[in-house]
Amino acid sequence: MKAIQDVCNMVLCNEVILNQAVQNMSTFRVCSWKRFVASFIGGQRHYSAVPSISMKRALLVSKVTRYELECQRYRDLSMSKLEDTLRKRCFDYDVLLQHHNLHKKFEHKVRKILNDCGIETRTVNRSEYTQGNIDWADVIIPTGGDGTYLMAASRVSGNDKPVIGLNSDPSRSEGCLCLPVKYSTNIEEAIDKLLKGEFEWMFRSRIRITLHGENLCATPVELHEHVIHPAYRSVFIQISYSVTTPFFWDVYMGESLSSRVSYFGLSLDGGAWTKVKSSGLCVSTGTGSTSWHLSINRITEQSVAELVKLLGTSCQDPGLVKRVTDEFNGNLVFSCEDKRMTYTIRDLISAGVWPDPKGLAPRGFANKIEVTSRCFDGGLVIDGGVFIRFDEGTTATLEVYTSDALRTVKLIET
Repeated sequence: MKAIQDVCNMVLCNEVILNQAVQNMSTFRVCSWKRFVASFIGGQRHYSAVPSISMKRALLVSKVTRYELECQRYRDLSMSKLEDTLRKRCFDYDVLLQHHNLHKKFEHKVRKILNDCGIETRTVNRSEYTQGNIDWADVIIPTGGDGTYLMAASRVSGNDKPVIGLNSDPSRSEGCLCLPVKYSTNIEEAIDKLLKGEFEWMFRSRIRITLHGENLCATPVELHEHVIHPAYRSVFIQISYSVTTPFFWDVYMGESLSSRVSYFGLSLDGGAWTKVKSSGLCVSTGTGSTSWHLSINRITEQSVAELVKLLGTSCQDPGLVKRVTDEFNGNLVFSCEDKRMTYTIRDLISAGVWPDPKGLAPRGFANKIEVTSRCFDGGLVIDGGVFIRFDEGTTATLEVYTSDALRTVKLIET
C-alpha cells in the first residue's frame, strides 16, 4: 500500500514539475514572441530591460573646419601666402585658426577617452569616410555639429549601426542632432552611460527618394565639393535611369536660380496631380521639422497681434499674443520617429488659374509624395549638402521605409 502511495506521490510531483515546465515554456514563448514582434515591427524595437551597445570599435568622423576647407582650396600656396590671401578676403585668420584648433582638441579628447575605456578607434575625415571604414566600426561618432552628423549619417544604410554625435563647439553650433550640450564638456559621462546601457534607442525616420528621368547627374554632387572643385557643377549625362538614396533632414526642389518661378506637378498619397507654381517645395522628416520647415512656416508675434486686431476683439491679456505664437510654432515640430513627411510649398502662387486644380493646401502631411519637374534649371538639395539636377521631365518619388530609419540614442538623465 505504501509503495502504491509513493508511486502516486511521484506521479503528482512529476505532474507539478511538468505543469511548471509548460508554464515556463509558455512564458518563454510569450517573451520570445514579444522580442520577435518588437524587433519585427519596423525592424526597430528590441525587447530588453536594459539596452546594450557594442562599442569595441568606434569610428570618429572629423569635422571639416573652415580653415581646412580654405587650405584645400589654396593647396598650392604656402602657409604665409595662405594667411595673406585669407586676410585680403576679410577673414579673421586668428579666429579661423583658433576654432580649427578647438575642434581638433575636442576630437583628440574624445579619442583618448574612448581608448582609455578599451575602445579601438579610427579617425577619418570626409574623404576617408569610406564604406570599408563604416563596416569596420560598431558605432559611428561624428565630432562636430549638425553638418558633420548629416554627412556621417547619409552614408550609413539600414538601422543596425548607431550614429551618435558629439557637438565640438556648442558656442557656435546648435547641434540639435548631437547629444545634449552638457556632454560636450563631460564626454566621460556620456561614454559611461552608453557602456552601462543608460539610454533609450531612438530611430530617426528617413525619406527614400527615387528619381526617374533624363539629364540626371551620373553621381550626386556634394555641395562641399562645389566649393573646392567648381568644375563639378556642370557634370551630368544624357541618359534615363533611377537613383535611390535615403535622407532624414529635408529636401528642396525648385529652380536653381531662386528668383525664377518653380513649376512642377504634385501628387500626394497617390491622389490627383496638381500643377503648381511657387518658389520651390520643401519636404522634411520629423528630424528636419526643426529646421527649414519651421523657418518657412513660423509666424511672428507681429502677425498674431494684427490678426487679433482684425478680429475686432480687445486683448486684455498682454501675454496672449506670445502664447498663441509659441503654441503655433511649437506645433510645427513633430517626432523624429514619425513615419509621415511634411511638405511646404514656398510662396505658392494662388491667383488666376493657379494652382490647377484649386484646393491644394500649401502645407501638410503625406506618406507618399510624387513630383514631376517642369523646371528650366531645376535641382534637388538633399540634407543641405547633396545636389542633384531636377530638370523638366524628371520625376521624384518620396516615401518612408522603416528599414531606412537611422539608429541613434537618447541618454537617460538621472
